Amino acid sequence: MSMRLYNQYSSTERERMIEEAGEKRLTVSFYKYHKIANPQLFRDHLYIALNRRNILGRVYIATEGINAQISVPSRGTEGLEQLLEDIIFLRKIRMNWAIEDNNKSFLKLTVKVRNKIVADGLEEDSIDLKNKGKYVSASEFNTLLDSTNSICIDVRNHYESEIGHFLGAVRPDVDTFRESLPIIEKQFAPDKQKKQFLLYCTGGIRCEKASAYLKKKGFEKVYQLEGGIINYIHQVKNNNIENKFSGKNFVFDNRLNESTSSDIIARCHQCGKPCDQHTNCANMMCHLLFIQCDDCKTSMKNCCSQDCIQVVQLPESDQKEMRKNTKAGHKIFRKGRSRTLKFKK
Repeated sequence: MSMRLYNQYSSTERERMIEEAGEKRLTVSFYKYHKIANPQLFRDHLYIALNRRNILGRVYIATEGINAQISVPSRGTEGLEQLLEDIIFLRKIRMNWAIEDNNKSFLKLTVKVRNKIVADGLEEDSIDLKNKGKYVSASEFNTLLDSTNSICIDVRNHYESEIGHFLGAVRPDVDTFRESLPIIEKQFAPDKQKKQFLLYCTGGIRCEKASAYLKKKGFEKVYQLEGGIINYIHQVKNNNIENKFSGKNFVFDNRLNESTSSDIIARCHQCGKPCDQHTNCANMMCHLLFIQCDDCKTSMKNCCSQDCIQVVQLPESDQKEMRKNTKAGHKIFRKGRSRTLKFKK
């Protein structure tokens, strides 16, 4: 009997299994740009290896490399490290362990082959990832931030930077990473030989491409925060460095964010109160990602609009029937622009 190389449990079943196991789980992310000749073969090998170790998460594999965010049983960290050590191009890879955890960051294992591990909208091999920005540590980044000759750029999307960012950073109002590259280039082309550009993102993977893109376009002094915001906060905490990141760090798993400071810099999209908690609309035909405070969560029944409240109050059978002819879509973050959200900038 052949092994099934895909997830076999529902989120509810997996959540129960995690609770019954009673073991702490740790979230970690890593990436590597490396030429992979046969992504599908590597995908199957990796799925078997991760599944065997009870590792959950989301992994993307492409000919350009690997991008992984996973949840590991605390007793299995050495097993994970050995697994990566046995894969030659992943030896000594830098791993970004989560700033805070709740055991439920991921409730299934998904390993997918994609065209790219980061969708950049660029032609294949159009940039040289070896000619990229210079890595800088948290303390070096802080020093560069203080320079009047520096321009700090957040290469994440609007819903990420809205709840947390480096003060003074330029934050392109974009829905996707691919949109930000030409915008940044056009906006700062006059300064590309005068200023020094500091790039940052969640874990570093987008900065690799953004910095290489800018270098190709003639930007001379380009720096990138090594390990992104996650690594920055760890260095801040471990080395008593001033924290210049305000708010929370958005993450792409069930946690949705990590605390990086006590500052709340965002507002509930429905009532305007200070709030930085994202949620997804309970109406599965909408599933809108937006910021909602506890009071609005209660009064709006975890929904983004009165129309969605009416839908979720219908019998589940009726909702399923409605969903059959509705494209919920995979671009839920774009719906963050919904006009029903009065306090969305």
